[in-house]
Amino acid sequence: MPLRPNATPLTLMSSLVVRKALDDGVLSAYEQASGSSLRTEYVPTTILLERLAAGAEPDVLIGTREALLRLEGSSVVLGSSLPLVRSAIGLGVAAGAPRPVIATESNLIDALLGARSVAFSRAGQSGIFFQELLGRLGIADQVLSRATALDTGFTGAAVTDGRADLALQQVSELMFVDGVGVVAPLPEEFQHYSEFSVGVGSGTVNRHAAENLVRHLTNSEAREAYAATGLQNLHPGA
Repeated sequence: MPLRPNATPLTLMSSLVVRKALDDGVLSAYEQASGSSLRTEYVPTTILLERLAAGAEPDVLIGTREALLRLEGSSVVLGSSLPLVRSAIGLGVAAGAPRPVIATESNLIDALLGARSVAFSRAGQSGIFFQELLGRLGIADQVLSRATALDTGFTGAAVTDGRADLALQQVSELMFVDGVGVVAPLPEEFQHYSEFSVGVGSGTVNRHAAENLVRHLTNSEAREAYAATGLQNLHPGA
């Protein structure tokens, strides 16, 4: 039975990691069931935190588990946040392009050095990790000097429009861009997993509707959508 419609659209501020799952049907299903509309903004967690610090008051927010834990019980997150998904980092190439072998450290180094340019998200969790990884591999100067650094958005766009040969980002984010062929996740010894949570914003003017949205974002249909986009479910119901 549909929920009572909410006259004012709920605002959802979310990390990019779940965008494909949400846009592919999770959010439209909520709007249809509730009779309410949503206003959604997708940004990297670092920018999300900047917006919150500047006074943004989303009804619901999705960000890294670490960030939301720090905000629990504050003037930003109401009560406790819920664990949502776990994400791995991978490499993407344009559909039809040769897929580099990245099974070993030497393979990965050869692939990164052999690329004309590697696209990464400067503010995203994946991009922050990538710069650290390049330092570990001893190839930071060579790769970063010709890399394509994006402040926001999906790095896969840089391989589809020809700016880069490789795109590094969360696997689910690579899958969002049409025309990207997703390479297997990074080798386990160089992998970095990020966990994301969902919570109700302290500034919501409709707590009941916001809590209903959180329940929808953690229901079985949503969890299936997350799994279909390369994410591992963390919610207890999974």
